[in-house]
Amino acid sequence: MKRIVTMQDISCIGKCSLTAALPVLSAMGLETAVLPTAVLSSHTMFKHVSFCDLTDQIPAILHAWNEEHFTFSAIYTGYLGSAKQISYAMDLFDQFGKDALILVDPCMADHGKLYRGFSMDFVQQMKQLCRKASIICPNLTEACLLLGIPYQESFSDEELQSMLRKLADLGCSTAVLTGISTEIGKIGSIAYSRTDNTFHEAMTEKEPQQFHGTGDLWASTFLGALCRGKKLPEAMQIACSFVQKSIACTLQEPDHNRYGVNFEQALPDLIQMTFTKNV
Repeated sequence: MKRIVTMQDISCIGKCSLTAALPVLSAMGLETAVLPTAVLSSHTMFKHVSFCDLTDQIPAILHAWNEEHFTFSAIYTGYLGSAKQISYAMDLFDQFGKDALILVDPCMADHGKLYRGFSMDFVQQMKQLCRKASIICPNLTEACLLLGIPYQESFSDEELQSMLRKLADLGCSTAVLTGISTEIGKIGSIAYSRTDNTFHEAMTEKEPQQFHGTGDLWASTFLGALCRGKKLPEAMQIACSFVQKSIACTLQEPDHNRYGVNFEQALPDLIQMTFTKNV
């Protein structure tokens, strides 16, 4: 069985980060180890949130893993809250990433703005982390920050392809832009593979509301599909379809906007997509 390690925070309540990654990857038949960066009482869409920083615990965890000679088939980083955590993520890659697929989701911005507490210095550190990745999957805002170009809500197909090539030039073999809408009523992802110089697109119907944690859900599903042997276009489509199905399930709930998406109800669909040959 393939073993994945994911480095990000965990919210005790709310469906994001490790709370999403663990059940999704497990449902896809993958053993998942965790390197938790912080424990939060709930995700940050709630008003009252407690926070326990685990940054200083990371070196001891990595040392213990080295002593036990643990190995991983894939490494996946999500939200990292500081430059110090990025530095430890680089240590994780250096120590355990030799034969592993490395996915970096550079969670730091959305809707044209950096998340609270982050600066352009943090962006530069994240860019260095992306250089060590096999695959990166920024949203449009994060891609603009990584490339140092002005953000705008829409780009032409030619501009998006140029952005993907430049993102791949950071050092990764594959760059994926998530949350992209190339036509009215559709949303999905587009990718560029530097290995064979090809572009790929995966789209689904756009649901009428956005939810916290869908980026984490997409990245976890995408990586899981790749680790299950799916090719890049199929892995993208599985991830997009699962997120869309999860949102559709959530919209059926009267209190649907507080906790994140009800992906649990869509797990049977994910399992079916994972273990069949064609989506």
